[in-house]
Amino acid sequence: MVRTPLKTALRTAQKTRTAARGALLWGYEQRLAREVRAHGRLPRHLGLILDGNRRFARAAGMQRELGHTIGADKAHEVLQWCLELGIPAATIWVLSTDNAGRNSEELAHILSLLEKEARNLATDPRIHANRVRVRAIGQHSAFPPNVLAALEDLEQKTAHYDGMRLNIAVGYGGREEIVDAVKEHLREQQSAGLTLTQAADTLTPEHISAHLYAADIPDPDFIIRTSGEIRLSGFMLWQSVYSEYYFCDVYWPGFRRVDFLRALRDFQGRDRRFGK
Repeated sequence: MVRTPLKTALRTAQKTRTAARGALLWGYEQRLAREVRAHGRLPRHLGLILDGNRRFARAAGMQRELGHTIGADKAHEVLQWCLELGIPAATIWVLSTDNAGRNSEELAHILSLLEKEARNLATDPRIHANRVRVRAIGQHSAFPPNVLAALEDLEQKTAHYDGMRLNIAVGYGGREEIVDAVKEHLREQQSAGLTLTQAADTLTPEHISAHLYAADIPDPDFIIRTSGEIRLSGFMLWQSVYSEYYFCDVYWPGFRRVDFLRALRDFQGRDRRFGK
């Protein structure tokens, strides 16, 4: 195809504009990073609701499963951003208990990705260099044996680490977590010889907190949800009573570092009063 001088000039101009926009975005991202680091106040525990994989794929004309695959890659990127800033703990919500009712092929793909990513994390140099302790939280009894084995191997290989804490919420629901915590407390009280009435009369919020899936780390002080949905959908219902929320319009696979830094800068500008 023969290009006319006009077409060539238009293509060149388009490339120049694209490069200029990229340079401006890069510069803005670097400025944001400096501001976030200079402020110093970062979440002790960051919650991430990874939403919008399917809608990202649909909008891009891709197969639904590819959206989940790109979303899994994005989670690796965000882990790197957290490590660079020194965020002490993060919980990423990958699969909810409600998601179990999805199309069987889609669910099988998600579980296959989970196994693959668990095995990748188990050998990821960043995990071991930064001494990241990884734990899967949720209800996993219905998972295939190969998925359970991959999650168990990842947890065992990082169980002794004392660096960043990374929770992968999979097969997770906030209501289910509270119910499991109550059950565990009641079993503990029964073992101590208390009656059901005595256990009920002495029950306190601290008893519930002590039996949550990730009871040994602080409650999330900042929760980000992508995709434009403005709700928690059951994410850490008990722990999020004083969390700050940030709802981002971008779908999870399209979540950029600049979006991440904007969210953190917004968090740093908030006055947290804890009901006082």
